[in-house]
Amino acid sequence: MDYQNMTSPCGLDCFNCPIYLANTDKKLQKMVAVRLNIPIEEAVCQGCRNEAGVIAVIGRNKPCYVYKCTQEKGISLCCDCADFPCDYLHPYADRADLAPHNTKVFNLCLIKRMGLENWAKEKAGNVKETYYKGKLKLGD
Repeated sequence: MDYQNMTSPCGLDCFNCPIYLANTDKKLQKMVAVRLNIPIEEAVCQGCRNEAGVIAVIGRNKPCYVYKCTQEKGISLCCDCADFPCDYLHPYADRADLAPHNTKVFNLCLIKRMGLENWAKEKAGNVKETYYKGKLKLGD
């Protein structure tokens, strides 16, 4: 797996995304289509970098700000930027139950600490699992 190519500049792990995984799993593709209320043939994505930051499956017709910013600055990941973290990475509650975008800064910090390959193999899947199914821990 080319983790560099399959990790978006903002730190999302495209290689674990159900919409990317739907490319090779017709049952998952149908589930994605139903969940997003789109035609089944549109329920796939090749990953942020392969789509040049334009993720049509979620209604985008132009690159997101983060993708454009990293391209303009000539960096691969936001955590490589002198301005990291910036407001482009701000977490939002809107659609948090559907989109793991609030995990971006955490992922980027882990990538910086662990390295991309180790993060991808050892931690990325767990981050998404914890985000969707974990319980808040306050030291109890």
